[in-house]
Amino acid sequence: MADRLNVCIIGSGNWATTIARNVGNNALTSQFLEPTVLMYVYEEYIEGRKLTEIINTTHINVKYMPDYVLPTNVVALDDVVTTARDADILIFAIPPTFVSNCCKTLLGKVKPLAHAVSLIKGFDRGDDGQILLISHIIMRQLKIPCSVLVGCNLAHEISNNNFCEGTVGCRDQKYMRILHDLFKSSTFRVVVTDDADCVEICSTLRNIIAFGAGVADGMEMNENTKGGIIRRGMLEILQFVDVFYPGSRMATFFESCGLSDLVTSCYANRNRRLAETFVKTGRPLSELEYVLVPGHEPLGPVTAELVNIMLKKKGLEDKFPLFTTIYRICAGAYPLARLVETLRFAREDIYHPNHIFQL
Repeated sequence: MADRLNVCIIGSGNWATTIARNVGNNALTSQFLEPTVLMYVYEEYIEGRKLTEIINTTHINVKYMPDYVLPTNVVALDDVVTTARDADILIFAIPPTFVSNCCKTLLGKVKPLAHAVSLIKGFDRGDDGQILLISHIIMRQLKIPCSVLVGCNLAHEISNNNFCEGTVGCRDQKYMRILHDLFKSSTFRVVVTDDADCVEICSTLRNIIAFGAGVADGMEMNENTKGGIIRRGMLEILQFVDVFYPGSRMATFFESCGLSDLVTSCYANRNRRLAETFVKTGRPLSELEYVLVPGHEPLGPVTAELVNIMLKKKGLEDKFPLFTTIYRICAGAYPLARLVETLRFAREDIYHPNHIFQL
């Protein structure tokens, strides 16, 4: 890798803009990276001016992160192909529902040896009812490797230079150090592992448990009960990964993508807030979704549904009582009180099909 690598960011929301600050600053000082970082921005007009023009002249994304200044080497473009065609590292930070169409647009128009990184918190739905990981979609459609960055972090906290952590799941060893140095900052700790599927699925499953924690908050249960939901949720995440993604390492669950992201989500997550409001108001989830999370699909109920489909196919619903109970509460098949009953009577032995977690 004698030549410097070009980096682009596909997306311009609050998370994309936040990470652009880290990437832009790191590109200025790195011996491996070209200093200019291109960022694809969906063009909008703000008070009569193009958003790309505003970003490139004021270095502020006034639509999504108006209180933070971008490095001057981050350049906004309104064409995704122009943004990505010369990039060696493509960072995806767009809503999951846009990924497939974006990849179709980019197919054959990116470098064949390029490397993608997904920052996308979510998933897609397979035709067979399975959860499709975003990194798998990108790899399949663009035919390039794709890493993931997830973890215990919130965009505004990183921008405020609060200490935060993230986990990079990287399948290509030669990119591990580069991705670490690309995203880190003095207040953003990054750990890199090759256990990429486990990193990504943990960030998906925690949305179910966050919804359960929100139900507990809505019912004004005590902190011990909420702690029980988190503990049981962690056990079932371990079980689920062992069943459906065998070969993962136990140590990965104790990185930022695992335990700490789960705990944070159960206290500061839109799925938690959605569930609390659902309990306190009695309004249907379908109605609250548009009020509380406009423009975003609340991943807790949707994830619970897809996980239940996967469990039902294998006859494993009873082996995952918390996942099953939260799904049925979302579907209206169980009363809210069933949540505590599930915690009281759940078996403590962890089901696994003779897989052994690696350390």
